[in-house]
Amino acid sequence: MALYQEQSLKLYNSMTGEKEVFTPINEGHIGMYVCGPTVYSNVHLGNCRTFISFDLVFRYLKHLGYKVRYVRNITDAGHLENDADSGEDRIAKKARLEQIEPMEVVQKYTVDFHNILQKFNNLPPSIEPTATGHIVEQIEIIKTILENGYAYEANGSVYFDVLKFNKDHAYGKLSGRAIEDMIANTRELTAQSDKRNPQDFALWKKAEPQHIMRWPSPWSDGFPGWHLECTVMSTKYLGEEFDIHGGGMDLKFPHHECEIAQGEAATGKSPVNYWLHANMLTLNGKKMAKSTGNFILPEQIFTGNNDILTKAFSPNVVRFFILQAHYRSILDFSSDALLGSEKGFNRLMEAYHSIVELPVSEKTGFNLAEWKQSCYDAMNDDFNSPILIAKLFDAVKTINNIREGSLQITEKDKKELKESMSSFMFDILGLVDVASENENDENKLAGTIDLLIQLRTEARNNKNFALSDQIRDQLQDLGIQLKDGKEGTTFSVK
Repeated sequence: MALYQEQSLKLYNSMTGEKEVFTPINEGHIGMYVCGPTVYSNVHLGNCRTFISFDLVFRYLKHLGYKVRYVRNITDAGHLENDADSGEDRIAKKARLEQIEPMEVVQKYTVDFHNILQKFNNLPPSIEPTATGHIVEQIEIIKTILENGYAYEANGSVYFDVLKFNKDHAYGKLSGRAIEDMIANTRELTAQSDKRNPQDFALWKKAEPQHIMRWPSPWSDGFPGWHLECTVMSTKYLGEEFDIHGGGMDLKFPHHECEIAQGEAATGKSPVNYWLHANMLTLNGKKMAKSTGNFILPEQIFTGNNDILTKAFSPNVVRFFILQAHYRSILDFSSDALLGSEKGFNRLMEAYHSIVELPVSEKTGFNLAEWKQSCYDAMNDDFNSPILIAKLFDAVKTINNIREGSLQITEKDKKELKESMSSFMFDILGLVDVASENENDENKLAGTIDLLIQLRTEARNNKNFALSDQIRDQLQDLGIQLKDGKEGTTFSVK
């Protein structure tokens, strides 16, 4: 029996503002879409917090036994500077400034994005589609929305008619914004605007002569609106209705609101059952953002190359720091906070590795099953990672009490305690077992040196003494001393 049948998972649904019992559309299967990065610059730590949060969600759903199709897009076209319908494409602008092709910009920063998330031990999504790879599908859905009467063409551009849509549906229900308030707070249209109403947003934009990234369409040579790609790619790979849509809190309006409107205008169905939003990471008390320059890059943290840091911190510690706060709460970044997380992380790891040395008895002096269920209860309560971590530190106290002799544990429960802690720490929280990682590195080093010793022995047997001496001398320069004996060659590391 799958574990999810024993656990009752509750999610905080941004659409209703309440925690709801999670029921997938298809039993045992989950479709989850998360808005990915616009790849025009290095991913900063605030971005990473969102992706680490949804990696936690992905890991826990898989742990419960669900088959999860996790789709996370790459925005490589259509995202204009001010997130609206004017300004320059962010990727094209970077390409112009660096005097390279837009797809060179995309490749460079997509590779950086993947490398950083790999260092944070994020699992890759099931599918990672791109906006430029789905231009045809975006054109087709625009045709459908036009046919359904919720969009209009103007001078080669196509706009979504928000007021018309609002008469038949409800625009603003995710963010809780009333259309009347939006109208009251919106500036008048300029004479140059092709929009009927200020609230309308672009589905397709006619490209200006200087615009690099453009595609042919029935309306003009142009490019799709930023909001459209997520509607197209989520429904293509997950269906017109799917379980979970995630992203940063800043995307709730207008991006996610527009996604809902586009989906309902095209299919008549509400596309998503559960909306999940991760909160912001702050620096100096302000939102971390590229646009304001108030951000820090992960590589700066890993190397300690930033004035606000007192030292370098490992990706493991940074991930632990992020998971010590609930994904829906604001988290403030500081060097002191990382130092505290590092101490806690080391304490947790030390206790975990000491389990194997614990003395055993004929009975166990604590309720292991109750502790284990309390860990599941934390995660079942909207993926409450800080409570789970607190429960893991309760286990640390228990381990210390057993070591000191004030508590007892059987051999069977000792094994289960280690397996349970491993499951919660590594499989669900996604932390990396540092000792095992170091042991693997040592095994790789030993294997590499043994291979070089074999090559050196072959060289000596073939009287190629120059190569033999070169291997010995270069290993010595690296601090690896070879010693020849009757039973063969051994090595030691200085």
